[in-house]
Amino acid sequence: MKITEVEPLVVATGTGTYLLVVVHTDEGLHGLGEVGMRSRPRAVLGALADFAELAVGTEAHRIEELSQLFLRGGFFPAVGDVAAAAAGIDLALWDLRGKALGVPVHELLGGAVREHVPAYVHLQGRGLAQYVDRAQRLVEQGWQHLRLGLQPPAEPVLEPRATLRDNIAVFHGLREAVGDDVELLIDVHTRLDPAEAAVFCREIEPARPFFVEDPLRAENLDAYRTLRARTGVPLAAGEQLTTVWEFRPLLEGDLVDHARIDLANTGLTQGRKIAAMAEAHHIQVATHNPLGPVCTAASAHLNLNLPNVSVQEQGHPHGWAGDPLVLAGPVVEAGTVRPGDGPGLGVEIDLPAARRAATGELGPPPRYRRPDGSLTNW
Repeated sequence: MKITEVEPLVVATGTGTYLLVVVHTDEGLHGLGEVGMRSRPRAVLGALADFAELAVGTEAHRIEELSQLFLRGGFFPAVGDVAAAAAGIDLALWDLRGKALGVPVHELLGGAVREHVPAYVHLQGRGLAQYVDRAQRLVEQGWQHLRLGLQPPAEPVLEPRATLRDNIAVFHGLREAVGDDVELLIDVHTRLDPAEAAVFCREIEPARPFFVEDPLRAENLDAYRTLRARTGVPLAAGEQLTTVWEFRPLLEGDLVDHARIDLANTGLTQGRKIAAMAEAHHIQVATHNPLGPVCTAASAHLNLNLPNVSVQEQGHPHGWAGDPLVLAGPVVEAGTVRPGDGPGLGVEIDLPAARRAATGELGPPPRYRRPDGSLTNW
């Protein structure tokens, strides 16, 4: 079974805008992938075109070989947006392999060790009262893991000290409102410097966060060593990393408690290697997944198989049951996610409708600035 085409599809649906990758073959089967890093869309689409030239004519089952070719075959190692493009194709190849053999992807990985995957949902809000109201509704629906984002008082301007004060108060107030049985997570989104991150982590530590995600920027992972010595909260990071080599210092240094592997950035081939390295260091896998049904399904398949899973991000609390483009997909129930019953990733997209809905456009991400006008991380 040979690859005949790699088709990118930028699809806007009622649940979001996704960059899907469809890998077609000469036997009529197609596989579905998804790209996670999309803030530089022309670079990602260009990388997909470059990789398509390498992939077309190749046997679709040679997944490891194609992964090495994409990541190492250009002499300069593929990382970031380029590696994320490779990840989209990689997911599609695993989907194809499962479909060709008539088995779900988790069977290819060694079989399931759990019935479903624990999941957390995003808790949106502005101010304590709104957070509490929405948290109580989600808890009533059965969600037991709730994620907050570090919110600046006045977007898109982020003043660190004011942001710290507001979010510390919200976190403690929310813990008091929902009690001890609900797990609270907070995503700092790499917006703080080490000193600010240390203050924030120490101040919310008595409220027992499940983890603090991305408190620091990813360029210098050794900065986590200093933060680790100054706080006792569980730390999570990794969504901006794309290969086992990028993850290595974070894991070998025991700098985090939860590895945030994003399969739409790493692919399954790299993702399972990263998870194995994390297992050797007693580090849990908390898959990053604010994306669509393909990445959700891939994450669920991997997490069904892994021994070291803490929780999976689930950006859409109701799944894709009402999305006309998603004919079959992962099953999302309050607090859990599991893949659909079909072979491969178990996702089926209405491709003719998706092509009609394809916009070809991916907008820029939000951008934050400090009060003095200088750029800071979104």
